[in-house]
Amino acid sequence: MTQATQPAPHQAPTVAQAPTTGTQAATASEPAARNVPLLLNQWQVIVVAACLLFAFVTAVLQVLGWQANRAAADNTEQLVRVQNIQSTLFRADALATTSFLVGGLEAPERRQAYDEAIDQVSRQITEAADAQPADQQALAELNAAVNQFTETNTQARDYNRQGFPVGAEYLRGASTQLRGEAQPLLAALTRANSQRAEDELGAQHPLLILLPGAVALALLWWVNVQLSRVFRRRFNVGIAAAFAIVALLTLVTATVSAGQEGDNDDLLAGSYRVAVDEATARTAANDAKSNESLRLGAQGSGAVFEEGWRSANETVESHASDSTLGLWRGYSDLHTRVVDLEESGKYEQAVALATTAAADGPTTLLDEFDRASQEVTARAAKAATDELRGGNVVFLLLAVITVLLGIGAAGLSAWGIAQRRREYA
Repeated sequence: MTQATQPAPHQAPTVAQAPTTGTQAATASEPAARNVPLLLNQWQVIVVAACLLFAFVTAVLQVLGWQANRAAADNTEQLVRVQNIQSTLFRADALATTSFLVGGLEAPERRQAYDEAIDQVSRQITEAADAQPADQQALAELNAAVNQFTETNTQARDYNRQGFPVGAEYLRGASTQLRGEAQPLLAALTRANSQRAEDELGAQHPLLILLPGAVALALLWWVNVQLSRVFRRRFNVGIAAAFAIVALLTLVTATVSAGQEGDNDDLLAGSYRVAVDEATARTAANDAKSNESLRLGAQGSGAVFEEGWRSANETVESHASDSTLGLWRGYSDLHTRVVDLEESGKYEQAVALATTAAADGPTTLLDEFDRASQEVTARAAKAATDELRGGNVVFLLLAVITVLLGIGAAGLSAWGIAQRRREYA
């Protein structure tokens, strides 16, 4: 028998492996390719926002610098106004105490000068209250103190004309009240306005104005690097142009701010300081003259007033300008003669010298010092405020230019990315 042929074992059919094609590779990379338009949109938002925020923040900083200089000018004017109130008030006290020494024979021109000084003080208190609302409460209290001072002086004058010794007590009471009530208020007003003025003078910050520009430049550079990696081009023309605009504006604005900061420092040490110091010297000079008259009025028991004179003298010596210091020293020499006459028992001669209207007398020399000091203060204050306001327009002009060029930089950067978007499409 023929042996039956065993059937072949069942074998699974072989499936041929399809070769990998270029089409499949392209399909695998499509998700990454689809992200490019999204990335371009994101980068465009970043560069446009960077340019616009740079322009806005930098312009705001420039406007704040402009406002700071104007505020510094206003506060300087208020400071000089307050110091002038103080000086004039002490001048009124010096006029009253000196006139008192001649008894009932008060010179009409001296009384007129006193009345004019008080009128000026009242007028300037009103002006100061209108100019600076923050000072209104203190100025209202000062006005009340000035009214009390004038009322007491009027009583002293009336008693003096009648020959009553109590007039001297009223006179000393008026001077004491001036120094005890009005002077602290004036000192507080002076400190407050001086602090405000000096803070505003120091409100220029060139390093701060560099910050928004540095941030914008960093973002523009980063986006340019990302574009170069995707499109194999080192620079994007639109972003490069925006970068150049932002860099130039940052440099210019920081330079202008640094220049203004230097100018303000010079101003603080120059005309501003002259105005403040000269006003301080004028107040102290009138305070000294008042102490001289009060010493003579005390007739031998006025040592405490001489201490006040010496303290005022030191203030004048350390604060008066070169143009007024000589006048003060001329008066100071005559004051020494007045004191020598009184201490040697020649009281009538001391009073005669202290109250004489002669051109070479101490009262006349002090009047000359007072006028000269007031002129120096007014000139220096005007120079300071004119400079703060006059050269300040450049900040506003530069702020407008910054906004316009910042918008232009944003447009250029958006155009640069749009070019890459068209290439990709």
